[in-house]
Amino acid sequence: MNTSRRSLLKLMAGAAGGAMLGGIPLVQAAPRYPSHRPPVDKRKFVSPAVEDLMARTRAKIGDPELAWLFENCFPNTLDTTVQMGTLRGKPDTFIVTGDIDAMWLRDSSAQVWPYVALAKQDAGLRRLFHGLIQRHALCISIDPYANAFMPDPRAKTTLTWAQHDLTDMHPGVAERKWEIDSLCYPIRLAHAYWQATGDRQPFDDDWRAAMHKVLATFREQQRKHGPGPYHFQRSSAIPTDTLPLSGYGRPARPVGLIHSMFRPSDDACMYPLFIPSNLFAVSSLRQLAQLSIAVHGDRAFAAECTALADEVEQALQKYGVMHDEDGHEFWAYEVDGYGNQLFIDDANAPGLSSLAYLGCCRSDDARYQRSRTLAWSPRNPYFFRGRAAQGIGGPHEGLRMIWPMSIIMRALTSNDSSDIRQCLHWLKTTHSGTGFMHEAFDQDDPTHFTRPWFAWANALFGELIVQLATQRPELLRRA
Repeated sequence: MNTSRRSLLKLMAGAAGGAMLGGIPLVQAAPRYPSHRPPVDKRKFVSPAVEDLMARTRAKIGDPELAWLFENCFPNTLDTTVQMGTLRGKPDTFIVTGDIDAMWLRDSSAQVWPYVALAKQDAGLRRLFHGLIQRHALCISIDPYANAFMPDPRAKTTLTWAQHDLTDMHPGVAERKWEIDSLCYPIRLAHAYWQATGDRQPFDDDWRAAMHKVLATFREQQRKHGPGPYHFQRSSAIPTDTLPLSGYGRPARPVGLIHSMFRPSDDACMYPLFIPSNLFAVSSLRQLAQLSIAVHGDRAFAAECTALADEVEQALQKYGVMHDEDGHEFWAYEVDGYGNQLFIDDANAPGLSSLAYLGCCRSDDARYQRSRTLAWSPRNPYFFRGRAAQGIGGPHEGLRMIWPMSIIMRALTSNDSSDIRQCLHWLKTTHSGTGFMHEAFDQDDPTHFTRPWFAWANALFGELIVQLATQRPELLRRA
Protein backbone atom coordinates (compact mmCIF):
# COMPACT_ATOMS: atom_id res chain seq x y z
CA MET A 1 0.00 0.00 0.00
CA ASN A 2 1.34 3.41 -0.94
CA THR A 3 1.07 6.10 1.69
CA SER A 4 1.90 9.76 1.75
CA ARG A 5 5.29 10.83 3.04
CA ARG A 6 3.63 12.44 6.09
CA SER A 7 1.61 9.38 7.08
CA LEU A 8 4.63 7.19 6.41
CA LEU A 9 6.78 9.26 8.76
CA LYS A 10 4.08 9.14 11.45
CA LEU A 11 3.86 5.38 11.06
CA MET A 12 7.64 5.03 11.38
CA ALA A 13 7.77 7.32 14.40
CA GLY A 14 5.04 5.32 16.10
CA ALA A 15 6.86 2.08 15.45
CA ALA A 16 10.05 3.57 16.82
CA GLY A 17 8.24 4.63 19.99
CA GLY A 18 7.42 1.08 21.04
CA ALA A 19 4.22 -0.82 21.80
CA MET A 20 1.26 0.71 23.67
CA LEU A 21 -1.22 -0.81 26.13
CA GLY A 22 -4.27 1.31 26.88
CA GLY A 23 -2.42 4.40 25.74
CA ILE A 24 0.47 3.69 28.16
CA PRO A 25 3.87 2.91 26.63
CA LEU A 26 5.16 -0.55 27.48
CA VAL A 27 8.70 -0.75 28.86
CA GLN A 28 10.67 -2.81 26.39
CA ALA A 29 14.16 -4.22 26.44
CA ALA A 30 16.56 -2.76 23.93
CA PRO A 31 16.30 -4.76 20.70
CA ARG A 32 19.11 -7.18 20.01
CA TYR A 33 19.56 -5.67 16.57
CA PRO A 34 18.82 -1.93 16.82
CA SER A 35 18.32 -0.17 13.51
CA HIS A 36 21.36 1.62 12.12
CA ARG A 37 19.30 3.77 9.80
CA PRO A 38 19.35 7.53 10.41
CA PRO A 39 16.38 8.98 12.33
CA VAL A 40 13.40 9.43 10.05
CA ASP A 41 13.76 13.20 9.87
CA LYS A 42 17.46 12.91 8.99
CA ARG A 43 17.05 10.62 6.00
CA LYS A 44 18.02 12.17 2.68
CA PHE A 45 15.12 10.62 0.76
CA VAL A 46 12.05 8.62 1.77
CA SER A 47 10.20 6.40 -0.69
CA PRO A 48 6.87 4.81 0.34
CA ALA A 49 7.36 2.17 -2.36
CA VAL A 50 10.78 1.21 -1.00
CA GLU A 51 9.51 1.09 2.60
CA ASP A 52 6.59 -1.08 1.53
CA LEU A 53 8.89 -3.50 -0.32
CA MET A 54 11.19 -3.64 2.68
CA ALA A 55 8.32 -4.58 5.00
CA ARG A 56 7.09 -7.30 2.65
CA THR A 57 10.59 -8.68 2.20
CA ARG A 58 11.37 -8.52 5.91
CA ALA A 59 8.33 -10.68 6.64
CA LYS A 60 9.87 -13.48 4.58
CA ILE A 61 13.21 -13.56 6.42
CA GLY A 62 13.43 -16.06 9.27
CA ASP A 63 16.88 -15.08 10.54
CA PRO A 64 16.70 -11.87 12.63
CA GLU A 65 20.31 -10.92 11.95
CA LEU A 66 19.87 -11.32 8.20
CA ALA A 67 16.67 -9.27 8.38
CA TRP A 68 18.55 -6.56 10.32
CA LEU A 69 21.31 -6.47 7.72
CA PHE A 70 18.73 -6.12 4.97
CA GLU A 71 16.88 -3.29 6.72
CA ASN A 72 20.13 -1.39 7.24
CA CYS A 73 21.56 -1.98 3.77
CA PHE A 74 18.69 -1.85 1.29
CA PRO A 75 17.69 1.80 1.92
CA ASN A 76 21.23 3.01 2.66
CA THR A 77 21.60 4.88 -0.64
CA LEU A 78 18.33 6.75 -0.13
CA ASP A 79 18.94 7.31 3.58
CA THR A 80 22.44 8.74 3.30
CA THR A 81 23.74 9.56 -0.19
CA VAL A 82 21.05 11.40 -2.19
CA GLN A 83 21.17 15.13 -2.81
CA MET A 84 18.17 16.42 -4.77
CA GLY A 85 17.41 19.83 -6.21
CA THR A 86 17.27 21.64 -9.52
CA LEU A 87 20.08 22.58 -11.87
CA ARG A 88 19.72 24.72 -14.97
CA GLY A 89 15.97 24.58 -14.54
CA LYS A 90 15.79 20.77 -14.50
CA PRO A 91 15.44 18.12 -11.78
CA ASP A 92 18.87 17.23 -10.43
CA THR A 93 20.01 14.26 -8.37
CA PHE A 94 23.57 13.93 -7.11
CA ILE A 95 24.53 10.70 -5.34
CA VAL A 96 27.75 10.36 -3.38
CA THR A 97 29.44 6.98 -3.20
CA GLY A 98 29.34 6.92 0.60
CA ASP A 99 32.32 8.10 2.59
CA ILE A 100 33.79 9.93 -0.44
CA ASP A 101 32.02 13.21 -1.20
CA ALA A 102 31.91 12.80 -4.97
CA MET A 103 29.71 10.99 -7.50
CA TRP A 104 31.04 8.14 -9.60
CA LEU A 105 29.02 7.48 -12.76
CA ARG A 106 29.33 3.76 -12.10
CA ASP A 107 28.55 3.75 -8.39
CA SER A 108 25.64 6.18 -8.54
CA SER A 109 23.98 4.07 -11.24
CA ALA A 110 24.51 0.85 -9.31
CA GLN A 111 23.43 2.34 -5.97
CA VAL A 112 19.89 3.10 -7.19
CA TRP A 113 19.54 0.05 -9.45
CA PRO A 114 17.46 -1.96 -6.91
CA TYR A 115 14.80 0.77 -6.89
CA VAL A 116 14.21 1.04 -10.65
CA ALA A 117 11.35 -1.46 -10.71
CA LEU A 118 9.49 0.62 -8.08
CA ALA A 119 9.66 3.94 -9.93
CA LYS A 120 6.40 3.51 -11.83
CA GLN A 121 4.42 3.51 -8.60
CA ASP A 122 6.34 6.26 -6.79
CA ALA A 123 6.42 9.82 -8.16
CA GLY A 124 9.26 10.78 -5.83
CA LEU A 125 11.42 7.97 -7.18
CA ARG A 126 10.63 9.02 -10.73
CA ARG A 127 11.88 12.51 -9.96
CA LEU A 128 15.02 11.04 -8.39
CA PHE A 129 15.74 9.00 -11.51
CA HIS A 130 14.86 11.91 -13.79
CA GLY A 131 17.38 14.07 -11.94
CA LEU A 132 20.09 11.40 -11.95
CA ILE A 133 19.73 10.65 -15.66
CA GLN A 134 19.99 14.38 -16.34
CA ARG A 135 23.02 14.73 -14.04
CA HIS A 136 24.73 11.82 -15.79
CA ALA A 137 24.20 13.57 -19.13
CA LEU A 138 25.68 16.77 -17.73
CA CYS A 139 28.71 14.93 -16.37
CA ILE A 140 29.34 13.21 -19.69
CA SER A 141 29.03 16.53 -21.50
CA ILE A 142 31.63 18.01 -19.14
CA ASP A 143 34.11 15.19 -19.76
CA PRO A 144 33.34 11.69 -21.07
CA TYR A 145 36.76 10.51 -19.89
CA ALA A 146 36.14 11.28 -16.21
CA ASN A 147 34.94 8.68 -13.73
CA ALA A 148 33.88 10.92 -10.81
CA PHE A 149 32.34 14.38 -10.48
CA MET A 150 31.74 17.21 -8.01
CA PRO A 151 28.30 18.41 -6.85
CA ASP A 152 29.05 21.86 -8.28
CA PRO A 153 29.79 21.51 -12.02
CA ARG A 154 31.98 24.63 -11.80
CA ALA A 155 34.09 23.47 -8.86
CA LYS A 156 37.62 22.15 -8.74
CA THR A 157 38.14 18.70 -7.28
CA THR A 158 38.30 18.40 -3.52
CA LEU A 159 39.73 14.87 -3.67
CA THR A 160 43.20 15.31 -2.23
CA TRP A 161 44.70 12.49 -4.29
CA ALA A 162 43.46 13.96 -7.60
CA GLN A 163 44.43 17.62 -7.23
CA HIS A 164 47.83 17.34 -8.91
CA ASP A 165 47.07 14.80 -11.63
CA LEU A 166 48.71 15.45 -14.99
CA THR A 167 45.71 15.33 -17.28
CA ASP A 168 43.23 17.70 -18.94
CA MET A 169 41.22 18.40 -15.79
CA HIS A 170 37.91 20.24 -16.22
CA PRO A 171 35.76 22.14 -13.70
CA GLY A 172 33.23 19.80 -12.14
CA VAL A 173 35.47 16.73 -12.44
CA ALA A 174 36.50 14.99 -9.21
CA GLU A 175 38.73 12.33 -10.80
CA ARG A 176 39.66 11.70 -14.42
CA LYS A 177 40.34 8.00 -14.85
CA TRP A 178 39.12 6.68 -18.20
CA GLU A 179 37.05 3.53 -17.62
CA ILE A 180 34.72 2.18 -20.28
CA ASP A 181 32.12 1.15 -17.73
CA SER A 182 31.69 4.76 -16.58
CA LEU A 183 29.78 5.36 -19.81
CA CYS A 184 27.99 1.99 -19.83
CA TYR A 185 26.33 2.22 -16.42
CA PRO A 186 24.32 5.40 -17.18
CA ILE A 187 22.99 3.76 -20.35
CA ARG A 188 22.03 0.61 -18.45
CA LEU A 189 20.18 2.70 -15.86
CA ALA A 190 18.44 4.92 -18.42
CA HIS A 191 17.30 1.91 -20.45
CA ALA A 192 15.96 0.11 -17.37
CA TYR A 193 14.16 3.24 -16.17
CA TRP A 194 12.49 3.72 -19.54
CA GLN A 195 11.44 0.06 -19.65
CA ALA A 196 10.05 0.21 -16.11
CA THR A 197 8.13 3.47 -16.46
CA GLY A 198 7.73 4.41 -20.11
CA ASP A 199 8.75 7.92 -19.03
CA ARG A 200 10.48 9.85 -21.82
CA GLN A 201 10.96 13.14 -19.98
CA PRO A 202 14.60 12.66 -18.93
CA PHE A 203 15.72 11.99 -22.50
CA ASP A 204 15.88 15.55 -23.79
CA ASP A 205 18.27 17.13 -26.27
CA ASP A 206 21.03 17.42 -23.64
CA TRP A 207 20.80 13.70 -22.87
CA ARG A 208 20.77 12.94 -26.57
CA ALA A 209 23.90 15.02 -27.13
CA ALA A 210 25.64 13.23 -24.25
CA MET A 211 24.86 9.86 -25.83
CA HIS A 212 26.40 11.02 -29.11
CA LYS A 213 29.49 11.92 -27.10
CA VAL A 214 29.52 8.40 -25.61
CA LEU A 215 29.58 6.85 -29.07
CA ALA A 216 32.28 9.25 -30.25
CA THR A 217 34.43 8.47 -27.21
CA PHE A 218 34.12 4.71 -27.69
CA ARG A 219 35.19 5.12 -31.31
CA GLU A 220 38.04 7.43 -30.37
CA GLN A 221 39.32 4.85 -27.90
CA GLN A 222 39.41 2.10 -30.48
CA ARG A 223 42.63 4.01 -31.24
CA LYS A 224 42.63 3.22 -34.94
CA HIS A 225 44.25 6.56 -35.73
CA GLY A 226 46.53 7.07 -32.74
CA PRO A 227 45.98 7.16 -29.00
CA GLY A 228 43.47 9.99 -29.00
CA PRO A 229 43.41 12.88 -26.55
CA TYR A 230 43.26 11.06 -23.23
CA HIS A 231 46.34 10.90 -21.04
CA PHE A 232 46.75 10.62 -17.28
CA GLN A 233 49.63 10.56 -14.81
CA ARG A 234 49.69 10.74 -11.03
CA SER A 235 52.60 11.02 -8.64
CA SER A 236 51.88 8.06 -6.37
CA ALA A 237 53.59 5.25 -4.51
CA ILE A 238 50.82 2.99 -5.90
CA PRO A 239 51.75 1.86 -9.43
CA THR A 240 48.14 1.12 -10.39
CA ASP A 241 47.23 4.77 -9.80
CA THR A 242 49.05 6.05 -12.87
CA LEU A 243 49.73 5.25 -16.53
CA PRO A 244 53.07 4.65 -18.30
CA LEU A 245 54.31 6.02 -21.61
CA SER A 246 53.60 9.70 -20.97
CA GLY A 247 50.18 8.85 -19.54
CA TYR A 248 48.75 7.15 -22.64
CA GLY A 249 49.00 3.63 -21.20
CA ARG A 250 50.62 0.45 -22.36
CA PRO A 251 50.51 -0.35 -26.09
CA ALA A 252 47.82 -2.43 -27.72
CA ARG A 253 47.01 -3.21 -31.34
CA PRO A 254 43.97 -1.40 -32.78
CA VAL A 255 41.92 -4.54 -33.44
CA GLY A 256 38.46 -3.04 -32.99
CA LEU A 257 38.23 -3.35 -29.20
CA ILE A 258 37.83 -0.23 -27.07
CA HIS A 259 40.86 0.73 -24.97
CA SER A 260 40.28 1.26 -21.26
CA MET A 261 43.08 2.77 -19.20
CA PHE A 262 41.54 1.85 -15.84
CA ARG A 263 39.40 -0.96 -14.47
CA PRO A 264 36.13 -0.43 -12.53
CA SER A 265 38.25 -0.69 -9.39
CA ASP A 266 39.97 2.56 -10.53
CA ASP A 267 43.21 0.55 -10.91
CA ALA A 268 45.23 0.84 -14.10
CA CYS A 269 44.87 -1.96 -16.64
CA MET A 270 47.87 -4.16 -17.35
CA TYR A 271 46.71 -4.62 -20.96
CA PRO A 272 44.44 -1.85 -22.27
CA LEU A 273 41.89 -4.09 -23.99
CA PHE A 274 39.77 -4.85 -20.94
CA ILE A 275 37.42 -7.67 -21.91
CA PRO A 276 34.58 -7.39 -19.32
CA SER A 277 34.05 -3.70 -20.10
CA ASN A 278 34.12 -4.34 -23.85
CA LEU A 279 31.41 -6.96 -23.35
CA PHE A 280 29.49 -4.42 -21.25
CA ALA A 281 29.90 -1.84 -24.02
CA VAL A 282 28.37 -4.22 -26.56
CA SER A 283 25.22 -4.71 -24.49
CA SER A 284 25.05 -0.99 -23.60
CA LEU A 285 25.33 0.08 -27.23
CA ARG A 286 22.49 -2.24 -28.18
CA GLN A 287 20.37 -0.80 -25.36
CA LEU A 288 21.20 2.72 -26.51
CA ALA A 289 20.15 1.83 -30.06
CA GLN A 290 16.81 0.51 -28.81
CA LEU A 291 16.25 3.58 -26.63
CA SER A 292 17.17 5.99 -29.42
CA ILE A 293 14.63 4.46 -31.80
CA ALA A 294 11.84 4.29 -29.22
CA VAL A 295 12.30 7.74 -27.72
CA HIS A 296 13.74 9.84 -30.56
CA GLY A 297 12.99 7.81 -33.66
CA ASP A 298 16.67 8.21 -34.51
CA ARG A 299 17.36 5.16 -36.62
CA ALA A 300 20.58 6.58 -38.06
CA PHE A 301 22.19 6.96 -34.65
CA ALA A 302 20.83 3.58 -33.59
CA ALA A 303 22.47 2.03 -36.66
CA GLU A 304 25.80 3.59 -35.69
CA CYS A 305 25.51 2.16 -32.16
CA THR A 306 24.63 -1.27 -33.52
CA ALA A 307 27.49 -1.20 -36.03
CA LEU A 308 30.02 -0.43 -33.30
CA ALA A 309 28.53 -3.13 -31.04
CA ASP A 310 28.86 -5.65 -33.88
CA GLU A 311 32.48 -4.64 -34.55
CA VAL A 312 33.48 -4.90 -30.90
CA GLU A 313 31.65 -8.21 -30.51
CA GLN A 314 33.52 -9.70 -33.47
CA ALA A 315 36.85 -8.50 -32.05
CA LEU A 316 35.97 -10.02 -28.68
CA GLN A 317 35.41 -13.40 -30.27
CA LYS A 318 38.76 -13.19 -32.05
CA TYR A 319 41.00 -11.69 -29.36
CA GLY A 320 39.24 -12.04 -26.00
CA VAL A 321 38.96 -15.81 -25.69
CA MET A 322 41.39 -18.16 -23.92
CA HIS A 323 41.47 -21.98 -23.82
CA ASP A 324 42.08 -24.45 -21.01
CA GLU A 325 44.20 -27.58 -21.35
CA ASP A 326 41.22 -29.46 -22.83
CA GLY A 327 40.54 -26.77 -25.41
CA HIS A 328 37.47 -25.35 -23.66
CA GLU A 329 36.94 -21.61 -24.02
CA PHE A 330 36.79 -18.97 -21.31
CA TRP A 331 37.13 -15.19 -21.31
CA ALA A 332 40.40 -13.41 -20.77
CA TYR A 333 40.38 -10.48 -18.37
CA GLU A 334 42.68 -8.23 -20.42
CA VAL A 335 44.52 -8.57 -23.72
CA ASP A 336 46.73 -6.37 -25.88
CA GLY A 337 45.86 -7.63 -29.36
CA TYR A 338 49.44 -8.83 -29.89
CA GLY A 339 48.71 -12.24 -28.40
CA ASN A 340 49.33 -11.43 -24.73
CA GLN A 341 46.40 -12.31 -22.45
CA LEU A 342 45.82 -11.94 -18.72
CA PHE A 343 43.48 -14.08 -16.66
CA ILE A 344 42.43 -12.74 -13.27
CA ASP A 345 39.15 -11.55 -11.86
CA ASP A 346 38.46 -8.53 -9.69
CA ALA A 347 35.51 -8.12 -7.33
CA ASN A 348 34.40 -4.90 -9.01
CA ALA A 349 31.76 -5.05 -11.73
CA PRO A 350 32.16 -5.44 -14.63
CA GLY A 351 34.39 -8.41 -14.10
CA LEU A 352 34.26 -11.96 -15.37
CA SER A 353 32.01 -13.11 -12.52
CA SER A 354 29.46 -10.34 -13.10
CA LEU A 355 28.96 -10.66 -16.87
CA ALA A 356 25.60 -12.44 -16.58
CA TYR A 357 24.41 -10.07 -13.87
CA LEU A 358 25.08 -7.08 -16.14
CA GLY A 359 23.26 -8.69 -19.06
CA CYS A 360 26.38 -9.30 -21.14
CA CYS A 361 25.49 -12.96 -21.59
CA ARG A 362 23.04 -15.60 -20.40
CA SER A 363 23.70 -17.08 -16.98
CA ASP A 364 23.91 -20.58 -18.52
CA ASP A 365 26.38 -19.55 -21.23
CA ALA A 366 29.15 -22.16 -21.21
CA ARG A 367 32.01 -19.71 -21.73
CA TYR A 368 30.74 -17.52 -18.91
CA GLN A 369 30.31 -20.48 -16.57
CA ARG A 370 33.90 -21.63 -17.18
CA SER A 371 35.18 -18.08 -16.63
CA ARG A 372 33.19 -17.76 -13.40
CA THR A 373 34.39 -21.13 -12.12
CA LEU A 374 38.03 -20.27 -12.83
CA ALA A 375 37.60 -16.86 -11.19
CA TRP A 376 36.56 -18.66 -7.99
CA SER A 377 39.59 -20.92 -8.00
CA PRO A 378 43.36 -20.71 -7.42
CA ARG A 379 43.66 -19.98 -11.16
CA ASN A 380 42.75 -16.43 -10.15
CA PRO A 381 45.53 -14.85 -8.04
CA TYR A 382 42.94 -12.60 -6.39
CA PHE A 383 40.75 -15.46 -5.16
CA PHE A 384 41.23 -15.81 -1.41
CA ARG A 385 40.19 -18.61 0.92
CA GLY A 386 40.47 -18.00 4.66
CA ARG A 387 38.95 -18.89 8.01
CA ALA A 388 36.26 -16.22 7.69
CA ALA A 389 35.14 -16.73 4.08
CA GLN A 390 36.07 -17.32 0.47
CA GLY A 391 35.86 -14.61 -2.14
CA ILE A 392 37.50 -12.43 -4.74
CA GLY A 393 39.42 -9.24 -4.08
CA GLY A 394 41.81 -7.35 -6.33
CA PRO A 395 44.91 -5.17 -6.31
CA HIS A 396 42.97 -2.16 -5.01
CA GLU A 397 43.06 -3.31 -1.37
CA GLY A 398 45.76 -5.93 -1.73
CA LEU A 399 46.17 -9.62 -0.99
CA ARG A 400 43.98 -11.51 1.48
CA MET A 401 41.25 -8.86 1.29
CA ILE A 402 37.89 -10.31 0.21
CA TRP A 403 35.26 -7.95 -1.18
CA PRO A 404 31.70 -8.75 0.00
CA MET A 405 30.56 -7.63 -3.46
CA SER A 406 32.16 -10.75 -4.90
CA ILE A 407 30.23 -13.00 -2.52
CA ILE A 408 26.99 -11.15 -3.28
CA MET A 409 27.66 -11.45 -7.01
CA ARG A 410 28.28 -15.17 -6.66
CA ALA A 411 24.89 -15.57 -4.99
CA LEU A 412 23.13 -13.35 -7.54
CA THR A 413 24.46 -15.49 -10.40
CA SER A 414 24.03 -18.91 -8.78
CA ASN A 415 21.32 -21.53 -9.34
CA ASP A 416 22.58 -23.75 -6.50
CA SER A 417 20.62 -23.36 -3.26
CA SER A 418 23.41 -24.70 -1.06
CA ASP A 419 25.86 -22.31 -2.72
CA ILE A 420 23.55 -19.35 -2.06
CA ARG A 421 23.10 -20.40 1.58
CA GLN A 422 26.87 -20.51 2.00
CA CYS A 423 27.16 -17.00 0.55
CA LEU A 424 24.49 -15.72 2.94
CA HIS A 425 26.38 -17.28 5.83
CA TRP A 426 29.63 -15.59 4.83
CA LEU A 427 27.90 -12.24 4.45
CA LYS A 428 26.12 -12.57 7.79
CA THR A 429 29.28 -13.49 9.67
CA THR A 430 31.74 -10.96 8.24
CA HIS A 431 30.11 -7.56 8.78
CA SER A 432 31.92 -7.31 12.11
CA GLY A 433 28.86 -6.18 14.04
CA THR A 434 28.38 -3.05 11.94
CA GLY A 435 25.21 -4.16 10.18
CA PHE A 436 26.54 -3.07 6.78
CA MET A 437 28.59 -4.46 3.92
CA HIS A 438 32.16 -3.19 3.61
CA GLU A 439 34.51 -2.65 0.72
CA ALA A 440 36.84 -5.49 1.79
CA PHE A 441 37.74 -7.58 4.83
CA ASP A 442 40.65 -9.83 5.76
CA GLN A 443 40.12 -13.47 4.81
CA ASP A 444 40.83 -14.58 8.38
CA ASP A 445 39.79 -11.54 10.41
CA PRO A 446 36.64 -9.64 9.33
CA THR A 447 37.23 -7.03 12.03
CA HIS A 448 39.99 -5.77 9.72
CA PHE A 449 37.93 -4.12 6.99
CA THR A 450 37.90 -1.06 4.72
CA ARG A 451 35.16 1.54 4.15
CA PRO A 452 32.39 1.23 6.75
CA TRP A 453 30.14 3.34 4.50
CA PHE A 454 30.16 1.90 0.98
CA ALA A 455 26.70 2.36 -0.48
CA TRP A 456 27.20 0.27 -3.64
CA ALA A 457 27.91 -2.89 -1.64
CA ASN A 458 24.93 -2.19 0.61
CA ALA A 459 22.63 -1.73 -2.38
CA LEU A 460 23.87 -4.93 -3.99
CA PHE A 461 23.24 -6.90 -0.80
CA GLY A 462 19.72 -5.50 -0.56
CA GLU A 463 19.12 -6.42 -4.19
CA LEU A 464 20.18 -10.01 -3.46
CA ILE A 465 17.74 -10.36 -0.56
CA VAL A 466 14.85 -8.92 -2.59
CA GLN A 467 15.68 -11.30 -5.45
CA LEU A 468 15.74 -14.28 -3.10
CA ALA A 469 12.47 -13.22 -1.43
CA THR A 470 10.86 -13.21 -4.88
CA GLN A 471 12.50 -16.20 -6.53
CA ARG A 472 13.75 -18.47 -3.71
CA PRO A 473 11.92 -17.46 -0.50
CA GLU A 474 12.65 -20.84 1.06
CA LEU A 475 16.30 -19.78 1.41
CA LEU A 476 15.28 -16.92 3.70
CA ARG A 477 12.74 -18.72 5.88
CA ARG A 478 15.21 -20.67 8.00
CA ALA A 479 16.31 -18.88 11.16
